[in-house]
Amino acid sequence: MNRIILIGNGFDLAHGLPTRYEDFINWYWEKWLYNLRTCHYRTLADGLCKFSITTGQDTWQSLLWQQGYTLNAPKGVDFVNSILDDKQNFEVIQSHLLYRICKSIQDKKWVDIENEYYRLLKESIENPESAGCIPQEINKQLQYVLDLLTQYLCSLQLGALAYNDSIKIIISESIRIDDVAIGSLQNFYEHCNYWANKDRYTLYEQLGIKNASAEQALAIRADVDEFLQKNIAEYPDGRFGVIDINKTPRQLLRPINTMLLSFNYTGITDIYAQSCMCYVNHIHGDLRDPSKMIFGYGDELDDDYKELLKREDNECLKNIKSIRYLESTNYRYMLQFIESAPYQVYIMGHSCGNSDRTLLNTLFEHKNCVSIKPYYYQKTDGTDNYMEIVQNICRNFTDMKLMRDRVVNKTFCEPLPQVK
Repeated sequence: MNRIILIGNGFDLAHGLPTRYEDFINWYWEKWLYNLRTCHYRTLADGLCKFSITTGQDTWQSLLWQQGYTLNAPKGVDFVNSILDDKQNFEVIQSHLLYRICKSIQDKKWVDIENEYYRLLKESIENPESAGCIPQEINKQLQYVLDLLTQYLCSLQLGALAYNDSIKIIISESIRIDDVAIGSLQNFYEHCNYWANKDRYTLYEQLGIKNASAEQALAIRADVDEFLQKNIAEYPDGRFGVIDINKTPRQLLRPINTMLLSFNYTGITDIYAQSCMCYVNHIHGDLRDPSKMIFGYGDELDDDYKELLKREDNECLKNIKSIRYLESTNYRYMLQFIESAPYQVYIMGHSCGNSDRTLLNTLFEHKNCVSIKPYYYQKTDGTDNYMEIVQNICRNFTDMKLMRDRVVNKTFCEPLPQVK
């Protein structure tokens, strides 16, 4: 049995990185303040918005210094709000995508940029006049956002980060029978029997006897002897089966292979690869090659997606993830992994929202999936987001009976460890 761990933005946050989209947008506005303080013109624009002075003769540089926008002045979103509030002297024109992003942050205190992109794209097709833009323009705006996001993530200090010991333990932990779906228990027993049919020397090696001290080696031999003598009964057909799983050494219940399926662009997952002996798959690309990073939407189950396919306009499909996956071998490697053997899914910091619905549906409803275990975020007030994650997981299923069996009960789940 294998394990596949979905790595989302909450994983980076758990390591102390400010990688929320809100952090990124605030950084973007701080960039604007710096650019305006050094601007000798009355109008300045980029791919997302335009700032203009509408009264007087001052340039941005002179006006901001006169009004006290020095290094100690309000920064980020506070600066922009002060400009937006002064409609008599300033005009700020935001692109349609940026406006939606900022509106979501203002109203909901969070934003899913890929969701906002998809909604705007659908509106531009269904009602172009109301949307005020066409797919080609929206795609240009999204590409500009991705370029800026790449700059922001590259500016973060990633080199000094170390792995979290508690997360490392979870990644390599043994498979628990309580985590396995009722309909998949046979897969768990077969995983145990995989080791039951190995010779004692293979079991010694699996339990780490090569690097063990004399005392530890003695204990390992004792564990293996007990496992072989007391836990195994010979069936009439000559095969062996485990009688008492509770007496099976925990190391023998670990997954055979583990894949860290990272949806993040940072390389935080890479620091776990060697220490946990697992494979990292950057399914959306990473900062080492920004030209191959995937940023868009992936929900083929959405009713409106069929309408996108009907239109003879490739701009409508330019940033659909399921199509962009064909540009690299990452998605193929994931398919090979889930086809190779039964697997359990761990979720670390991924919201399981609709922007990855196509891929998640493939993982969750696959015949080899034996369970889905979310590691939720524990808030300071004692509440958590377990139910929110489960609600999102539910939307990635077409078979609700299967969903209820495969999602691990909260009783057996735990919070994702955070950097103190």
